Amino acid sequence: MDDEMVERFLEDGFVRIEGAFPPRVAEHCARLLWRETGCDPEDPGTWKDPVHWVYDMAQGPFAAAVNTPVLHEAFDELVGEDRWQSRYSLGSFPLRFPHEEEPDDAGWHIEGSYLPEGAEHVHTNVHSKGRALLMLFLFSEVGEDDAPTRIRVGSHLDVPEVLAPYGEAGATFLELGPKVAEASAHRPLAHATGRPGDVYLCHPFLVHAAQPHHGTRPRFMAQPPLHPAEPLNLDRTDADYSAVEFAIRRGLAREN
Repeated sequence: MDDEMVERFLEDGFVRIEGAFPPRVAEHCARLLWRETGCDPEDPGTWKDPVHWVYDMAQGPFAAAVNTPVLHEAFDELVGEDRWQSRYSLGSFPLRFPHEEEPDDAGWHIEGSYLPEGAEHVHTNVHSKGRALLMLFLFSEVGEDDAPTRIRVGSHLDVPEVLAPYGEAGATFLELGPKVAEASAHRPLAHATGRPGDVYLCHPFLVHAAQPHHGTRPRFMAQPPLHPAEPLNLDRTDADYSAVEFAIRRGLAREN
């Protein structure tokens, strides 16, 4: 990470770190993910669904992928030293396969982060409770036809004003989806393409969406959160704001 990458994160809402973890680690992770799907990598006839979800994976290769020096340095730069929690597993893998059926999860949205007591769906609030970053870990080659995540560049700056009226309680991702989609409709589009070992570090409020897979090989990716070690603070007395906090303040017009 350098000042230019931090500024890009503030402007665009994400940065791509090429080779954030070794390709051989990505290969080991992909092998374990294939085992979870029950599909045969060499037999497309076994690829029955457009998306296969895999959840928490704590084997050694996944711990290695998220704990490289370059990622730790980036977490410090974007979230702040001692302000993020270490991870030793990765979770939330939407493994997308070439398929004639359209996926049913391709709407524009931001991620939910916490489940209030008695609530049915996860919520998000303007302080990004429970989430410091959204991360996209690539375990396969992802080209334009391989269902790369669609990203609205700069949309993280549109979301704070959508969230502000909900206060500390926040709202569900289902309620927020149409509102953040409308608020960010003017933003240019980018795709999270890359090679095995690349990682996208995204602001928690980045508006994004899935899409159908029109390629030939499955796309293996994880989209875990980086959890904060302390709540994000938008009113620090010492003004020592992290890049994530500063971007939220900018979206609320507290910073230029």
